Amino acid sequence: MNRLLKTPFLLFFGICLLFTACQSSDGPEVEVDMDLEVPNFGLHDHNGDFHTLYYYNDAKAVILYVQQNACPINRNAVKDLKSVRRQFKDKGVKFFMVNSSVQDDRTAIQAEAKEFNMDFPILKDESQLVAEALQLHRTNEAIVLDPETWTIVYRGPINDRIGYESKRDDADKHYLADAINAQLKGELPEETLVKGKGCLIKRLHDDPAQFASISYEHDVAPILVDKCMKCHVEGGIAPWQMKNYETVFGWSNMMREVLRTKRMPPWHADPHYGLWEQDLSLTTKELQTLVHWIDAGAKKAEGESDPLAAYDKTAPTWDNGEPDLKFTLKKEDIPANGIVDYRYQELEVDIDKDIWATGFQVLPGNREVLHHVLVSVIYPEGFTEPIDRNSPWLDGLLAAWAPGGETEVFPANTGRVIPKGSKLHFQMHYTTNGKAQSDQSTVGLYYTDKKPDNEYLMVGAFNTNLQIPPGEENYENKAKQLFEHDATLYAIFPHMHFRGKAMKFTALYPDGSKEVLLNVPNYSFNWQRGYLFETPKKLPARTVVYVDAVFDNSKQNSFNPAPEKTVYWGDFSFDEMLIGYMSFEYDKDRKDGSLSMK
Repeated sequence: MNRLLKTPFLLFFGICLLFTACQSSDGPEVEVDMDLEVPNFGLHDHNGDFHTLYYYNDAKAVILYVQQNACPINRNAVKDLKSVRRQFKDKGVKFFMVNSSVQDDRTAIQAEAKEFNMDFPILKDESQLVAEALQLHRTNEAIVLDPETWTIVYRGPINDRIGYESKRDDADKHYLADAINAQLKGELPEETLVKGKGCLIKRLHDDPAQFASISYEHDVAPILVDKCMKCHVEGGIAPWQMKNYETVFGWSNMMREVLRTKRMPPWHADPHYGLWEQDLSLTTKELQTLVHWIDAGAKKAEGESDPLAAYDKTAPTWDNGEPDLKFTLKKEDIPANGIVDYRYQELEVDIDKDIWATGFQVLPGNREVLHHVLVSVIYPEGFTEPIDRNSPWLDGLLAAWAPGGETEVFPANTGRVIPKGSKLHFQMHYTTNGKAQSDQSTVGLYYTDKKPDNEYLMVGAFNTNLQIPPGEENYENKAKQLFEHDATLYAIFPHMHFRGKAMKFTALYPDGSKEVLLNVPNYSFNWQRGYLFETPKKLPARTVVYVDAVFDNSKQNSFNPAPEKTVYWGDFSFDEMLIGYMSFEYDKDRKDGSLSMK
């Protein structure tokens, strides 16, 4: 072939291949159920924010548009979707894109969104569970949802402007806009289902019949033991115990709901940033296995054994053996209703020489009413404290516990000094639940009398200047912490109250580079979890860690006790806090113990 002819031929051939992915004649004819009730789900978007579908039940309509990177029809339709969004601005219509494509990860979606100016939240459906629930098979499909019933009002293309390998300047039919107009009027659109044109989505689990082969004994039970049985055991924090298959079967539908919304397992760190110890999150495969097994009827095949029935179902009292010192707190009586002031106790530390704490564990006496326990050291007169403290409950904490808290073992060759003559100061926060109860908690302390190489310190970056307006869904504020010396960061503990929505920790290094250390876009007040780095993070001297927090004071926040009130900093749960606790050690060669609190 002549070289001059070959080049345009190859170009034409490449274009044909590109559009082959969007040819409807090659794809399967799929019948969709227009009467299905769309289940709730929770997904991260391409920017790392978290969205739960049913949170938007105050909207007049919710639009889900199916997107896939490199799909030419998607790219050409962006301006049409933006036009529809402008048409319904300030009319209570929420727009999202959904990407269920196995070949697109968040980084790639971010690049696509930037290049083609897709300024919509693009929800990433890694597990394809949303694609399965919504029966998604092609891109360029817009789905209009009625938030009152979570049923489908319309599904199909935005309009008729774009075809396969063709497009016109203007559309004759405006399906999506017409459907939204009808929804806003409380009517049904003339056309509820329109066959569209788009790129086929590769579905990994197209045939639900294959779910029947999932084994309870070999596939499901090992996941439950690994990721669930720490809490769902006798004496655990969970409200029910995974005693055996029968119990799991009875709870299976509820399990599917909390798995889809990512309420369970209780792990809220964005998987895009960092690797963490004691990570309870499910892999995509684990999530698919559990949900698909439940979809298939949550069956246990004849002859299969039950690993849960043989599992030791009692939570251990002390995770790391009997502690060196135990502090049994005095009994606290909690009324049935009302606001309980913080309770404080002091106990002597029975030691005849200086010691260094190497770990601790808090055993709550009554998890139903105990919200948190903080432990701080009251140093003897004349002792130079290892860290300058703005407050004993912010900086230099010895121990802390809240729901979701773990036993903490300090890094090797570190410790927190407890000099002879010290006392421990305990702060307990209780919440009432309609029944008068009591609590008597215990704190276990592990220690050594050999001075370690470094002091293991905790600091709380905080901001008391909070003024969250009534009804505000996304109130932003921040704090920062300057590390004057080279340091090693081991753990991060975000802390907010009922209105807490998200918290992100970002390191600004001396060379000007930035790194997101932790993103918690789905903060839960019920789980005050700490995040321990799998590999501790080195922070050069003069590193600043910024703590960006988002609060939701709207009625859409189901935890919010009073969305009509302005919220300020305060100790109680109905007040707010912005604290980013960080556990760290300074390098050995530092010359002093100063820590800047700028």
